[in-house]
Amino acid sequence: MKKTKPKLYNTLSKLMEGLGWLDKRHLQTFVWIVLGLIESGVINLTQWVPFTQSRATFAQSTVRRFSRFLGNRRIRVSHLYGQLIKNALKNWGEKRLYVALDTSMLWNRFCIIRLSVVYRGRAVPLLWLVLKHKSSSVKFMKYRPLLDRATSLVPENCNIVLLADRGFMCIDLMKYLKKIPNWHFRIRGKKSLNTYRLGKRGSFCKQKISANYGSARFYHNIYIGDECFGELHIAFARLKGCREYWYIISDELVSEQTFDEYGLRFAIEENFLDDKSNGFQLESSLIRSTTALNKICFALAVATLFLTIQGQKVVESDKRRYVDPHWFRGLSYLKIGWEWVKTSIARGFRLISQLHLSGESDPDPVKPYKGYIKPFPSSKNFVCDFCILISAD
Repeated sequence: MKKTKPKLYNTLSKLMEGLGWLDKRHLQTFVWIVLGLIESGVINLTQWVPFTQSRATFAQSTVRRFSRFLGNRRIRVSHLYGQLIKNALKNWGEKRLYVALDTSMLWNRFCIIRLSVVYRGRAVPLLWLVLKHKSSSVKFMKYRPLLDRATSLVPENCNIVLLADRGFMCIDLMKYLKKIPNWHFRIRGKKSLNTYRLGKRGSFCKQKISANYGSARFYHNIYIGDECFGELHIAFARLKGCREYWYIISDELVSEQTFDEYGLRFAIEENFLDDKSNGFQLESSLIRSTTALNKICFALAVATLFLTIQGQKVVESDKRRYVDPHWFRGLSYLKIGWEWVKTSIARGFRLISQLHLSGESDPDPVKPYKGYIKPFPSSKNFVCDFCILISAD
């Protein structure tokens, strides 16, 4: 007797077909991987076996099937996921799209370079690259192919703002971004940054960037580096109670809002945390191959996108409290979507079968914890203690 496929399998299969798979069996295996990842909550091939249906009698056969897929170099991951995320963003509209760039280390042996779309307190992977690299600092030429590819995936009719930490404070990156239409950047600079202003006689004069503790200042038409690259703009802040300096370099005029925009970058750190200890336990896996890790990142990206959109639709349909025990929203959209999938399997709730990220503002933002202070206050002269950005669970 032929077994009926689980509802989650049918939903994922419908979403993933038509992306240009080389072989239908690749699609089937990948869907079982994503299903096992969501059901088990861990990256572990043996843990996925109980959730997989196949003609294989022994568990070892199913594990080998997964292993062959992860090691298959013919599967074009960037092409497959590129089609998926492009379809998800096609209805974004003309609102600004914030894209965060960051790296994450695995076992001090592998470096994941990732571009993610900042979305309602979290980030959804856009592109990634796995390198065998012992440092989180990478040269511009290593991740430039990601930016080249990203320009074809994001909507053409909206402005894109790249957010990056001081590890990406590279003049080559800024030059590259200024050449791309509708792309802008907010990059944190280093304390050793040399800044200049154009003098009255056309010569460059060194510009001193400073501010009192607990205050912010804004500098426009600034040139940076030994080659005096510009014109750029800098938002500078010194937070009271610590020695932290914040240089936010922008290609657009800066204001108090610049700090809020740069603060969105922390969403990608939550994205990496969801991949690791707060979600799928990537660091507990036994995978030590760039090819296999690239496929694992593919599965993580699809699971993150799928669960985030489930959560988005649940909130929009006013069903959040079916799965979120908080009076106000206390879980991220990914966690809400994850709980909705689990509940739908147990109670027969409906799963969302369309992947579309909405560019509209969050209809149900997370309520800050009591006593929470924004790390980037919106007033020009502020007094606050530096604190870690607290987001949803």
